[in-house]
Amino acid sequence: MTRVWQWNRPVTVREVLEDLQRERSIAYTTVMTVMDNLHQKGWVRREVDGRAYRYTAVSTRAAYSAALMNEAWSQSDNPAAALVAFFGMMSPEQREALQDAVRMVSPGPVETPADDTESESGR
Repeated sequence: MTRVWQWNRPVTVREVLEDLQRERSIAYTTVMTVMDNLHQKGWVRREVDGRAYRYTAVSTRAAYSAALMNEAWSQSDNPAAALVAFFGMMSPEQREALQDAVRMVSPGPVETPADDTESESGR
């Protein structure tokens, strides 16, 4: 999937194979099986191109990652605790990216505990 997402265009098994072979030895049939499995799982769609298929990602890498996070979170018996633990694992850069993302989807300003403290001290 990484190659399909990186290239962001329809790819053949041969293209993926040649790219992977730069890093390690791998058989054509292995790549073909993996691409077919991805198709069977609904992660890629394929179209016939001559005697081969061209595979295209069904969703973006970001959408796939979001779906994985949502699935893991929804399976928790305590979603709030799971989020707190997840946030605790984040680097400062990741927390900043999270705050930026929340700002993008929130209809109004996002208040943090620091904001509440400042507003109360100003009274």
